[in-house]
Amino acid sequence: MKLSKVLGSVGVVSAAALALVACGKSGNSNNAGATDAKKFKQTTPVKEVKKGGTLSYAIEADTPFTGVFNNELSTSQTDSDVAQFGNEALFDTDDSYRINSKGPATFKLDRKAKTISIEVKKGVKWSDGKQVTAKDVEYEYEIMANKGSKSERYTASLQNIVGMTEYHDGKSKTISGIDMPDGENGRKVVIHFKEMKPGMLQSSNGYFLETASPYHQLKSIPFNKLESSDAVRKNPLFFGPYKISKIVRGQSVTWVPNKYYWRGTPKLDKITVSVVNPNSASQAIKSHKFDIARVVNSQWQQVKNTKGVNFVAKVPLQYSYMGFKVGKWENGKNVMNPKAKMNNKSLRQAMAYAMNIDAVEKRYTQGLTFRVPTLIPEQFGNYFDKNIKGYNYNLKKANKLLDDAGYKKKGKYRVQPNGKPLTIHLAAMSGSSTAEPITQNYIQQWKKIGLNVKLTTGRLIEFNSFCDKVQHDSKDVDVFMAGWSLSSEPSPNDLYNEKAPFNYTRFVTKKNTQLLKDIDSQKAFNNKYRVQKFHEWQKYMFDEAYVVPTVNAYQIDAVNSKLTGYSLKPSDANSVWYNVGYAK
Repeated sequence: MKLSKVLGSVGVVSAAALALVACGKSGNSNNAGATDAKKFKQTTPVKEVKKGGTLSYAIEADTPFTGVFNNELSTSQTDSDVAQFGNEALFDTDDSYRINSKGPATFKLDRKAKTISIEVKKGVKWSDGKQVTAKDVEYEYEIMANKGSKSERYTASLQNIVGMTEYHDGKSKTISGIDMPDGENGRKVVIHFKEMKPGMLQSSNGYFLETASPYHQLKSIPFNKLESSDAVRKNPLFFGPYKISKIVRGQSVTWVPNKYYWRGTPKLDKITVSVVNPNSASQAIKSHKFDIARVVNSQWQQVKNTKGVNFVAKVPLQYSYMGFKVGKWENGKNVMNPKAKMNNKSLRQAMAYAMNIDAVEKRYTQGLTFRVPTLIPEQFGNYFDKNIKGYNYNLKKANKLLDDAGYKKKGKYRVQPNGKPLTIHLAAMSGSSTAEPITQNYIQQWKKIGLNVKLTTGRLIEFNSFCDKVQHDSKDVDVFMAGWSLSSEPSPNDLYNEKAPFNYTRFVTKKNTQLLKDIDSQKAFNNKYRVQKFHEWQKYMFDEAYVVPTVNAYQIDAVNSKLTGYSLKPSDANSVWYNVGYAK
């Protein structure tokens, strides 16, 4: 359940990126969807639990899951969802995502010494019975930073750990800033930082990892073979409440209790996780095919009156966005091309103003999905800049921007300011049944302002192929529609800095670099200063429009009313699958 924790600091959202992912405020209270939404609770009713029973869980995806079960090698949200029953994070948090010491490990920050100390509790064991050790915690960093593993999680933020860069560059065989004072088989790890950061007390801050890897299982596998190894794909070890007993590749996973689980024996005998197409989700819910299934928001009207179901919901830390490709990933950093087709602010802004997002979401999701104005979700309180209204639908403004920037009409479509034809290639993911009509709607909207937008490959792209094209800066992608599942520390540094692999638009400017530095600087230990810098960054990103936030949405789960213990609260995220069971 601890989605952002499981993912480290960020994860690719694998769903129809335009319509049915992302999240934020509870807006649009004047329509049916939002009215329904106000009734939602974050937990199932509390009842006495009985032992035993099998739970069936739906993973909604229109493609098979990749099946990479290691936190530092996986980039797919679907894989994280499949792994959640065993993949517990080292730390529990409170409901504001602040790290505490109630989970598998204790946590201590020493600002003066520039260290954090992590101690795994005695009795926290892998599903093969071995105690989780200091080396297991340290090895997670080696996997992430070793060039051989090709992990996308090696970010600029993690290079703040002493010795990390030297290890990554092959100049050192160990990471000098990670100490194991009681040895590899001890339980304590001390991490030394070049400088302390204001977000370090929050979970998923990006400056250190919150997971571990079983060194005794993985140590003999070369880093470049890890991702394809059986230890990662077929028989991964976890220290959470359940362990894998069977995998049908890409389709289903069967989980049984981890008898060594540190909190005690989980309640269920078995959990079966199966991939189901999003288009079949409402039918699956109505026919009670699964005990837990995610509601596809566009299908809410079809399922909302289903008997024998509790609807449990939250607005998660996610957003969908439109990104404009303006460069390439080269030698470990983003390199912007000033002559890129989409490197014209007026063109980007015009495309954003031409999108009729409010009308689309009202029609297809009854307001359960809604437009968001900035790249910082409202759940982040003061860090969210409420004065930014976002790109409201305005065709007149869009046309004026293009006229003033020299994009003249030549027949049906506009040409570039240099007189050359302008064709914009859009990459968007396949997903639910509404993905296609929604995407086609926006293509029509752009046609209204004279822009010739065509789908990359001529159709919506399957998730894995989409990621491949966007990550590798494919020449046939000018604009793409994607989504982020965010970390619970609001800093946008890992997504948008010069050395962030996840900065898929590849934009780099001096001002952006400076603002991101300010947000995470020593000065930012003063919260008022940090809030101010967050607001400046949001205004800057809104104006530049390299990345335009589009929507976020309620995340609603249909849960069998016989179940108890299911919760979407941040404070329950690490222990939820230990607690879920059938009521007496």
